[in-house]
Amino acid sequence: MPSYTAPTKDYQFLLHDLLKVSEQDIPGFEDLDRDFTGAVLEEAGKVASEVLAPLNVVGDTEGCTLENGVVRTPSGFKDAFQAMKDGGWTAIDCDPEYGGQGLPYVMHTAAQEPFVSANMAFNMYQGLTHGAYSAIFHHGTDAQKQTYLPKMVTCEWTGTMNLTEPHCGTDLGLMRTKAEPQDDGTYRVTGQKIFISAGEHDMADNIIHLVLAKIPGGPEGIKGVSLFIVPKFLVNEDGSLGDRNGVSVGKIEEKMGIHGNATCVMNYDGAVGYLLGEEHKGMRAMFTMMNEARLGVALQGYAQAEAAYQNALAYAKDRLQGRDVTGVKNPDGPADPLIVHPDIRRSLMDQKSFVEGARALTFWGAMLIDRAHKNKDAEADGLISLLTPVLKGFQTDKGFEMAVQAQQVYGGHGYIEEWGMSQFARDARIAMIYEGANGIQALDLVGRKLAQDGGKHVMAFFEMVKNECKAHADDPRMAGFVEPLKAASKQLQQAGMFFMQNGVKNPNEALSGSYDFMHMMGHVCLGLMWTRMAKAAHDALDAGAEDVTFYETKIATGRYYMARQLPACAMHLAKIESGAETVMALSADQF
Repeated sequence: MPSYTAPTKDYQFLLHDLLKVSEQDIPGFEDLDRDFTGAVLEEAGKVASEVLAPLNVVGDTEGCTLENGVVRTPSGFKDAFQAMKDGGWTAIDCDPEYGGQGLPYVMHTAAQEPFVSANMAFNMYQGLTHGAYSAIFHHGTDAQKQTYLPKMVTCEWTGTMNLTEPHCGTDLGLMRTKAEPQDDGTYRVTGQKIFISAGEHDMADNIIHLVLAKIPGGPEGIKGVSLFIVPKFLVNEDGSLGDRNGVSVGKIEEKMGIHGNATCVMNYDGAVGYLLGEEHKGMRAMFTMMNEARLGVALQGYAQAEAAYQNALAYAKDRLQGRDVTGVKNPDGPADPLIVHPDIRRSLMDQKSFVEGARALTFWGAMLIDRAHKNKDAEADGLISLLTPVLKGFQTDKGFEMAVQAQQVYGGHGYIEEWGMSQFARDARIAMIYEGANGIQALDLVGRKLAQDGGKHVMAFFEMVKNECKAHADDPRMAGFVEPLKAASKQLQQAGMFFMQNGVKNPNEALSGSYDFMHMMGHVCLGLMWTRMAKAAHDALDAGAEDVTFYETKIATGRYYMARQLPACAMHLAKIESGAETVMALSADQF
């Protein structure tokens, strides 16, 4: 069975050496000293390794079952969920007015990582609830907040998001679910939703569904979509649970992975719903939940790769196969361990350099969200809006790729279920699809985010990269970071210019290169993170840090990324500049 240990030392490096959280001017950050964050994250790591990781295989093999309209979760899940609630892990950054701990979002993000690595399917139950909490917190009435949030903060009640229907996924304007207004101000919601994660289960007293639906007579398409709170059980005025609402489970989807999470078909038959936000402005409220979910899914991408990497590394050190071509390294054994071979080293370095770079980018993104919300900082808000499709799309693509590379280290054993490596690959695969498939993320980036606010946010990003390079230009130790980052940034800007020069007269010239642009920008973002991490590591060594090996390893890992991964930008630029002609050459009948 695979094992997992939370890399808490790396969390601390990012929070304090890189982001310097306790020195930020963001409200609440002044309390985030090393002792405090260390205590929180050590405990989170302990819960992940001791409580959640042992249930990962259980959830995968048992899955969820539907019995008489009730979904049963895998063995041990209910007790583990209770442990999460008892430990306050569901409420880290929630508002204290509703029972939360009020810590910054960056701490929520850091604490979530070990839970996701240890048991991604399990963590989705509280993850979806957190997103639903945020949507109600930002868009609900005072009465709605008082009714639902205290129980959702503690996960006594969990939450879902209901978007997709059998005939429409991305194109939500095609949805058929209706919400008929009633004389008492409520609505009657009727329709079917599919792919609803945590749609029904036995771990909470109530489930608060957030459902997109159309009010008859409203505008056509996406402009006519509204968002509704549709609880599984109606809530009485005194807060107690009332009658069962008109919502039921049609079936549990049989999936490739995340078997421990109940992905349901949900049927709404005149269910009582309560408008959340304004009529016909449902997407505005839902995007509060979706944007948070996309950062969470970006985390899933690298968190699964982290768990897979840890096990692949252990296997590579233990498994004896072949001899080192430069000389025997294990003279007392019949062969040398796998890790001596350059191709295994290449694979492990790919994994390690991606995971650590993606973790840095995600933590930085979480801090930008804190700055945007707590400081009302429009620049931070614009920057994280630009980066969200990159975080989600790039990190889940590469996270799956790295999980497969980890599986490959095992050879044939990686394909055998008893070793557990296929689960990491299968679970990671969904992250590329849900919360907006990655092709949609690329289209969002190129079609909307680059031009947002007149292009000011992408220009600010380029200026940020330029200033980072300038800051270290005279430090010879940083040459292996500055020069590759500078080159990659110029290539990314060149790709953007190609879109500007050609995309107006033929949009396909831009859209056919959008996926490559998303990956280019992902690489530049990780290059920026590695440059900053290298500088932070050098500063720590200059200051006499005790753990010299940790910081030297960080620098060497970053040098690998800059030398072996960042050059992919040149390939992506060549593909973009080849234009749309070859992409669109065949008619539909020729495929």
